[in-house]
Amino acid sequence: MNRKLLALPVVVVGLISPVLAGCGSGSGSGADKAIVVGTTDEFHLSPKSPAPLDPVTGYDIQTWNVFYNTFQTLLRFPRSGTDPEPEAAKECHFTDGLGEQYRCTLRDGLQFSNGHALTSKDVKFSIDRMLAIKDENGPYSLLTNVDKVETPDEATVVFHLKDPDATFPYKLATPAADIVDSEVYDAKKQHAGFDMVGSGPYQLESFKEGDSAVFTKNPHYKGTIKLNNSKIELKFFKNSTDMGKALKAGDIDVMNRSMTPAQLNELNVANDKDVKLTEAPGTEIRYLVFNTADPVVKQKAVRQAVAQIVDRQAITRDVYQRTTEPLYSIVPAGITGHANSFYNSYGVPNAQNARKTLRDAGITSPVELTLSYTTEHYGEATAQEFQLLKKQLEATGLFKIKLQGVSDWHAYTEGGRKHQFQVYGMGWFPDFPDPDNYIAPFLDKESFLELAYSNSVIQNQLIKSTRQKTQRSATITDFTAAQNIVATDVPLLPLWQGKQYLAARSDITGTEWTLNASSTTQFWELGRGVTG
Repeated sequence: MNRKLLALPVVVVGLISPVLAGCGSGSGSGADKAIVVGTTDEFHLSPKSPAPLDPVTGYDIQTWNVFYNTFQTLLRFPRSGTDPEPEAAKECHFTDGLGEQYRCTLRDGLQFSNGHALTSKDVKFSIDRMLAIKDENGPYSLLTNVDKVETPDEATVVFHLKDPDATFPYKLATPAADIVDSEVYDAKKQHAGFDMVGSGPYQLESFKEGDSAVFTKNPHYKGTIKLNNSKIELKFFKNSTDMGKALKAGDIDVMNRSMTPAQLNELNVANDKDVKLTEAPGTEIRYLVFNTADPVVKQKAVRQAVAQIVDRQAITRDVYQRTTEPLYSIVPAGITGHANSFYNSYGVPNAQNARKTLRDAGITSPVELTLSYTTEHYGEATAQEFQLLKKQLEATGLFKIKLQGVSDWHAYTEGGRKHQFQVYGMGWFPDFPDPDNYIAPFLDKESFLELAYSNSVIQNQLIKSTRQKTQRSATITDFTAAQNIVATDVPLLPLWQGKQYLAARSDITGTEWTLNASSTTQFWELGRGVTG
């Protein structure tokens, strides 16, 4: 077993940036052979998901893995550092001192994979389309601060913002700002099916639902990315066990999502010269959401009592076998402004303190709660995690817990938005490496989760204040205040912070650069070198 442990420095706002150079070169023997990447992610056509590969509908890690590789954005995050750099644009900047007007100039000769020219018209069309369709499963909330988009000429795009926003360049580097072909996509409805037309480094050659997707080099691509391969095949597996067997047998070259804790530990100790495991710090978080519209959960003492009981150390040790780290704030460690607000407020798990919290609020125990979780989206360990949460809460005698597993991911997220669950589990992979992206998507006025909970101080003061500061280290006080409010009111309960892992055959190069700060997979970094 070859193992690469990337002991990475934490930089401002925590962008994951490997310190090891890539091993070998994609230009060696077999460079034209498809690199096969295994995944347990699923893409299905259904009445609730008629357009799974349209940027307006996708706001999860599995679709963004595809979008980052096939669509272009004006800016993109580099291998290292924290500031977005030009991609489809050759230059972007704020044109005013307030941070309310942002101008970009496009590269010359941009084209989509179908050969159509890409102009400022397509950029405006894509942003306007995202906001017009406003798909409930999509990332439109990242762009709601856009007032209007102007195109003075074919190469220039000017964004007028409603309020100052120093994070706007980061948002333009996410799939929320993917550029689609205005001649192919409809301005007011989703692009149904598995067809996609972008201007990114890869084009989709074929898609077989439940089996595989093949991506080939886009011959019309003009941007800053250097491809180390010419073809990627994404192979879909029903479970991690089958995916692991395929890697060991050499039927796939790489696997990332989702490996079980047992697999990771087995790979870590195995003496297999044909497989290597790459590990890096990560900024994925897992948390509980409390439906404060529910008659029971709306009582703050109930939420605080749960926070006083949950043992994060036991979850990361007994379920995730130390492949994750306990998390005591909605902003993870490694991101500027992280504060251990929940630990500072509640300390170590204490059933007596929880009992007093409920008693002082006049709440009779045991409190009956239903904890809901997705059975398909975050891996096989999720069910074990919720079994342990149930055990921890019921062991105190203060709660009686019912568990509800939901298999359909779209039904699950819809149920959360419509406040159909009392308490439910969610995960978050950051859109961009800034503390704003762990606060605003949950707690701003147009939040992704559509929480029943709202806090005027966070919405009207703290978020607006931080977005006026281009020097992000100057936001620490405000973001700490926001985290402290979350710890007091407990609309969300952070559980753990993930690490990043990728397993690959020993002849695959570039694995240390493949996972970016948002845990998305950059196919172009993978190459094929020498075995061993």
